[in-house]
Amino acid sequence: MMENIRFFMEALQSYQYLQNAMIAGVLVGVICGMMGCFIILRGMALMGDAISHAVLPGVVIAYLLGFSFFIGAVITGAMTAIGIGYITQHSKIKDDSAIGIMFTAAFALGIVMITAQKGTDVHLWHILFGNVLAVSRVDLWVIFTIGVVVIGGLLLFYRQFLLSTFDPTMAQAIGLPTKKIHYLLMLMLSLVTVAALNTVGIVLVVAMLITPGSTAYLLTNRLPIMLALSALFGVVSSVIGVYCSFIYDVATGGSIVLVASILFAMAFLFAPRQGIVRVWWREKIRYGAVQ
Repeated sequence: MMENIRFFMEALQSYQYLQNAMIAGVLVGVICGMMGCFIILRGMALMGDAISHAVLPGVVIAYLLGFSFFIGAVITGAMTAIGIGYITQHSKIKDDSAIGIMFTAAFALGIVMITAQKGTDVHLWHILFGNVLAVSRVDLWVIFTIGVVVIGGLLLFYRQFLLSTFDPTMAQAIGLPTKKIHYLLMLMLSLVTVAALNTVGIVLVVAMLITPGSTAYLLTNRLPIMLALSALFGVVSSVIGVYCSFIYDVATGGSIVLVASILFAMAFLFAPRQGIVRVWWREKIRYGAVQ
């Protein structure tokens, strides 16, 4: 174990690609962790899944036309969020059904577009599952810029997001534009998805949005602490995931998400107040006292 850690630390100091991967993982862990808290508290896990898949056609179009995939992904992500809202407001289709229709349609379109371009070197595997070990300096600056924008937006509109999340009726009553707040959140979600593309890919990005935030949710009822814990769990997952990927030569995105899932399982079992082991022990003591 110690030998592996020593070998990894020496490689981290020697190889630029590994340094870039670690920085990208840490940045994505912080951004996804903080953004994921609001997605969980608003009951929008399905929307996160939808946006993450819906950016695929935008990425492919941008790649084929030679401009930044960042622009294509944001456009298709925003269009999907607007499309879901339009369907639910103008038909009797429920939110979950509209989300399922829109994200599968967009994802299928992206798959068809990729497979139709047989003469290009569009790499389906890297788009779907990420390739953090190939992150460049330009990619790092894109992720860093998105991180500044997203975290700045969360801090700037913190009270609006907070009130519209926990009491949307009160938010409407005092005149907050709840629909605009919703679409602003969707735009930020699209940005976070783009930031995580190289790290865990389109398929697994929803896990980085949901799992660290859910782990933090089991440990605290206070939003500021939940944001900090979620970002911490995202960073820990990324660091250990990159380490395992390098040492054992396995997929980096899958390793990161697997570590995040293990952290969630530990919180689910051993959380101080809500862990099932703690609940079982408390019930056992209470039953013993009654006897």
